[in-house]
Amino acid sequence: MSWRIHWVILKTCVSERFVYRGDFAFATLVRFLPIVTQVFLWSAIFAAGTSSEKTELNGYTYANMVAYYLLAMVGRAFSSMPGLASGIAREVRDGTVKKYLTQPIDMLGYLFWHRVAHKLVYYVVALGPFALVFWLCREYFSGWPDAFTITAFVVSLELSFFVGFLLEAWIGLIAFWYLEVSSLLFIYMMVNYFLSGHMVPLDWIANAQWWGLPVGEWTRYLPFQYLAYFPAAIVLGKYDHSQLVTELAIEAAWVVLLFVMCRVTLARGVRRYGAFGG
Repeated sequence: MSWRIHWVILKTCVSERFVYRGDFAFATLVRFLPIVTQVFLWSAIFAAGTSSEKTELNGYTYANMVAYYLLAMVGRAFSSMPGLASGIAREVRDGTVKKYLTQPIDMLGYLFWHRVAHKLVYYVVALGPFALVFWLCREYFSGWPDAFTITAFVVSLELSFFVGFLLEAWIGLIAFWYLEVSSLLFIYMMVNYFLSGHMVPLDWIANAQWWGLPVGEWTRYLPFQYLAYFPAAIVLGKYDHSQLVTELAIEAAWVVLLFVMCRVTLARGVRRYGAFGG
């Protein structure tokens, strides 16, 4: 597709989001409620020690944990793709995927700009609540990181969007072989919730073993950590500058690999796809 088509798709999808802006804004604001729940939850966990201010769990104080969770939520705001995989599977199952095969519109390209539009509107609505939450919790942060670290954080968020999109798109494209991918998607969401660092920091499972195998170490070679843990760990100073360059390069390599996987899966899936009727 040409850039003109990309631009038209983006404008159209943004306009669609603003048609139901009230419902969209309310749904966005409701998603901030779990943040309050998590803050109180970790407060109760750390208060079980002698002093919630000094107690450490796996190297994290209560302030570190709150800061990590807030930063992980920012990462998730970029990388989460609700409904993407299930939407692709549904279109393959009911035959509406034919519109991408009969019109000069690339399926992955359209879905990509559709998600970009969704995120742009989401950020416009969520910017105020995010700013308020971070201002209220400012005491949990030790200060501003240096310019290089901030730049790496922004780049990691952009790459996490690509990783999240391509992972879910690839799972959705499996529907060309298995029409129902809900079970696979459920497994993916559970694995993602744990291995992305959304549940707990990945530092906590770094030394985990299963049947004598270093499972914790393997998680560092998977793309899931870039969805939540990595952006948060950057701001918290878990990496020096040289490590940041290496990790960002690995994340970019995952984007390229996942892009190739999606393209190959789509090409092979279209070849075996059969649709009947008008």
